[in-house]
Amino acid sequence: MAGIIRPMCIVLIAAVLAVAVAPRGEAAIGCGTVVSYLNPCLPYVTNKGPLGSCCGGVKGLYGAAQTTQDRQSVCSCLKSLSSSYKDVDLNKAAGLPGQCGVNIPYKISPSTDCSKVN
Repeated sequence: MAGIIRPMCIVLIAAVLAVAVAPRGEAAIGCGTVVSYLNPCLPYVTNKGPLGSCCGGVKGLYGAAQTTQDRQSVCSCLKSLSSSYKDVDLNKAAGLPGQCGVNIPYKISPSTDCSKVN
């Protein structure tokens, strides 16, 4: 039995390492990640609270979006989120990057064409 388990463990470890070093074919940042980073901003953009710790999330998300594909994915999520939350003040949402000292290459708006984000 031990003779079978050890080779299986080696194969499993090799598979995990191969996945970890493989080049990314798709954007690594999904909408769940975007929501997680920006959740502290919800009270602010819905006029129910202060800016608080929102900038930490904005800066963290900005730092995580390293590739064009990542930035386009984040843009698409933000676009979708901005139109799905009815109580969001779009002007406050669009102003978050500037307020947090981050320069993103697009406007947070339901009308943004995310395919043009670099």
